[in-house]
Amino acid sequence: MRTPHVAQSPTSPAPRRRRRAPLALAAAAAVGGLVAGLTLASGAHGTAAAALPDDTVFHNYPANVHGWVEENPDDPRTPLIAERIASQPQAVWFANYEPATVTEEASAVTSAASAAGEVPVLVSYMIPNRDCGGASAGGAPDFPSYLDWAESFAAGLGDEPVLVILEPDSLALTTCLDDAERAERFASLAGAADRIHAANPEARVYFDAGHSGWHDPATMAGTLREAGILSSGDGIYSNVSNYRVTGEETAFVEGVLNELGDPELTAVIDTSRNGNGPDGEEWCDPPGRLIGENPTANTGNARVDAYLWVKLPGELDGCAGPAGSFSPDMAYELAGGN
Repeated sequence: MRTPHVAQSPTSPAPRRRRRAPLALAAAAAVGGLVAGLTLASGAHGTAAAALPDDTVFHNYPANVHGWVEENPDDPRTPLIAERIASQPQAVWFANYEPATVTEEASAVTSAASAAGEVPVLVSYMIPNRDCGGASAGGAPDFPSYLDWAESFAAGLGDEPVLVILEPDSLALTTCLDDAERAERFASLAGAADRIHAANPEARVYFDAGHSGWHDPATMAGTLREAGILSSGDGIYSNVSNYRVTGEETAFVEGVLNELGDPELTAVIDTSRNGNGPDGEEWCDPPGRLIGENPTANTGNARVDAYLWVKLPGELDGCAGPAGSFSPDMAYELAGGN
C-alpha cells in the first residue's frame, strides 16, 4: 500500500440493520487473553448507519493537489489538473501516528463537511505492521495503542454521515503474519470498527477486500468473516490505490458479497486511477494511467454504494518518489494531459 496525504445526507432512512455480538471473539480465543481483551473492550454497536442516498455529495477537503494548484497558477499543467482532479472530492488519509492530535484532525474534516452539507470520506491507515514493512510501512506500535488511537480517531467523527475506509490492505495483505498475529489483527479491526460506530452511529465502515486481481471472492470472504465484518462492518471496499477497471471490480465485489451471504452488506470501489486499467502487474506508479469515474453515490447498482477517489490522483506510490508526495507530472498524465 502506498501512503497518501493525510455531513448531512439529503434524507434520513431508517437504520439498515441491527448488529450482532462481534464474531472476532472467535479470533480472540485463538491467541488468548490479550486479543480477548482487545475485542471485549470494543462491543458491537446497536444499529447500522442509514443507507447512502444516490444524491449524496462527497466532501472535497483540501489536499496536496489544491496547494499545488494555488501555488502554481501559471504552470501550463494547472488548468487541466484543477479541472479534472482538484475539483473532485477525495478521501482524507490518517496515516501518521499522532494520537494526541487525531481527534482534532478528524473533527476538522467532519466539521467542514457538515458545514457544507456534504459527506466526508476518511481513511484509517494505522494498523500495526502496516504494508508488511513495505513502501508504506508504519502504523501504531502495537494493538492496544492502535485501539486507543482508533478511539481517539472515532471521537472526531461527529454525529452525521461519514464513510470510513478501514485500514487498506489489512486483510488482503497478511503474508507477513503468523496465525496468532492474524487473529490479533482481525480482532483489532473489529474493535476499531465498533469504536467508530459507538462514537458515531451514522458512520459507515468498510473493510478491506483487496482487488479483483489479488484473491478470489471465496478466499476474501473467508478472511472478512474472520475479521468480524458480519457483526462490525457495513460493507467492503476494493481497488484502493490500484488500477483495475470498474467492471471487473464490480463483478469481484458482487462475488465477495455473495460469498458473505449477508444482503445488507454493500461495497465501494476506488476509481481514482482505473480509467484505462492496469499496466500489466505493475502497481507502483505505472506510467500512462488515467483517472476513472468521478466520485458518486449514483452507481446504478444497489450493491455498490459509491465510486470513490480513495487514493489521491497525483500522489505517488513510492517508486517515482516518496510515497504520498504529490507529483504534478503524474497528476497531469492521469488527467489525460499526455
